[in-house]
Amino acid sequence: MPAESSAHTIRRLKAVTDGQLQSLAELLIDCVDGGASVSFMHPLPMDKALAFWRGVADSAARGERALLVAEDAAGIVGTVQVVLDQPENQPHRADVAKMLVHRRARRQGLGEALMQAAEQVARECGKTLLVLDTASDDAERLYARLGWQRCGVIPGYALLPQGGLCDTTYFYRLLNH
Repeated sequence: MPAESSAHTIRRLKAVTDGQLQSLAELLIDCVDGGASVSFMHPLPMDKALAFWRGVADSAARGERALLVAEDAAGIVGTVQVVLDQPENQPHRADVAKMLVHRRARRQGLGEALMQAAEQVARECGKTLLVLDTASDDAERLYARLGWQRCGVIPGYALLPQGGLCDTTYFYRLLNH
């Protein structure tokens, strides 16, 4: 695939280099530093971020997930994952996970482009249902605008990176081929 605009390129990584691991770790740390509730607490040490991305890279290499990255002239500024490996009674479904955009690249349409690329990869992999959850009001507005259906909210689901409980909202999207 790569999808391109004047500012960025989105592509799927099946193998991840050490430099890409470093860039993905820096992106994750930037998001956690910015207050994103994405499974990690602040401060997120580099070694912990690198270990997370090594696991993701291994899973992508095995074909269990699609790892998409958005790059601009300075490097990786966004990412999203499509978790393809599901239980045997859910072969039609995938989860969308860790949609991250660096703070310096926000409000430029990158989240929308990443989500559209994720949906396309899911279609190419034969998936007809996508599911995701988010703790971000900004992301909720993006997903709703892109046609995702809101299922509901679980109060106090996770901690914010600096502490304090936050709700999470679940969404699904039926894909047409």
